[in-house]
Amino acid sequence: MRIDLHSHSTASDGSLSPSELLARAAEKEVDVLALTDHDTLAGLAEARTAAEAHGIRLVTGVEISALWEHKEIHVVGLNLDPGHEGLSRLLAEQGARRDARARLMGERLEKARYPGAYEGARAIAGNAAITRTHLARWLLEQGAADSMGKVFKKFLSRGNTGYAPPDWCSLDDAIGAIQAAGGVAVLAHPTRYELSNKWVRKMLSAFAEAGGDAMEVSMAQQSPQERATLGKWSREYGLAASVGSDFHFPSQWRELGRQLWLPKEATPVWERFL
Repeated sequence: MRIDLHSHSTASDGSLSPSELLARAAEKEVDVLALTDHDTLAGLAEARTAAEAHGIRLVTGVEISALWEHKEIHVVGLNLDPGHEGLSRLLAEQGARRDARARLMGERLEKARYPGAYEGARAIAGNAAITRTHLARWLLEQGAADSMGKVFKKFLSRGNTGYAPPDWCSLDDAIGAIQAAGGVAVLAHPTRYELSNKWVRKMLSAFAEAGGDAMEVSMAQQSPQERATLGKWSREYGLAASVGSDFHFPSQWRELGRQLWLPKEATPVWERFL
């Protein structure tokens, strides 16, 4: 069974609509897919219809941005009730924070002689909440740099022209909202936060102590050693193991369902809901 529990659509910063995402998942022979857009559940209804059409098991999900030790980390919620009042309230607050941050980054880019950044990103995002990815796409269209990576490095990363620090919910609030909605709280891509191993372990300990359920162990573009280490840490901290491509758009580097296997000693998180 091919499982992928981390993906994005145009409901946040993905390039495929929920229907297109499910069609691609079917093409790649994915059996179980979680749609985990950033701080929104807006794509789930469309995704559910498409999943039924393609015979794919859809896991309702979300990826919540949170702050821990003044660092931005992401918590994936899986198999949750999208109609839960507390979760909906938290996500509405997150949406307001996200828009305020985008406006501030737009103001800073205007001072750097890139006026109209917020409005341009708003047009690219459509009905979705604006993310740094939308701002980066707009800057790329303006010729500010010749790649998305260079745009982020020059304008939208910490300490640079268009960056504004996030004001997300706390780690405890993210975990609590997911679990109150009947979901499983998963620490997303723990080795992708530019932290030393010492800090990653500190983060895993804090996540477990806050009541988190699982951590991503199998990810895209991952060495066997990294996967083995994460599998070991999942056992050490008493966390179940999840798999996720963190798919945003078709590319040769990151694909739905590709190479997402767990070390044999890891406890699969999907045993809790499949």
